Amino acid sequence: MAKIKVEVEINATVDKVWDVVSDIDNEPKFWKGTKEIKNISKEGNTVNREVTIAFRDQKCLQEVKMYPKEKIEAKFTKGIISGEKTISLIPKDEKTILYASWDIKLTGMMGMFTGMIKKHIKSGTEQAMQSIKEEIER
Repeated sequence: MAKIKVEVEINATVDKVWDVVSDIDNEPKFWKGTKEIKNISKEGNTVNREVTIAFRDQKCLQEVKMYPKEKIEAKFTKGIISGEKTISLIPKDEKTILYASWDIKLTGMMGMFTGMIKKHIKSGTEQAMQSIKEEIER
């Protein structure tokens, strides 16, 4: 499994940060590895969706659980990626620590490339977190 952890301090309240990160349909704006999102169903705080990722335009299914103003868990349920991405918000005075953690692997024969994509995903996550920070602090 590839374990990736990235955090950024944002000069804004949890409420303001949540307003941006909880708009999960807007994910491709910040996350360049996510090309397209198609929601399949929504029940309460859980969204099932199809995600087209930049890696060979592969489609993955995700179950996304929202814990308002606390975290978003995206579990990959089918496709080339197996595992989970979690985005957490940690209040710190008038600021917010935005924390992303991945615990994933590539499935099937692609599994041997998990180590190679780890660096790519970490870099994409750092870029996404910076873009989110810039959007909020504007």
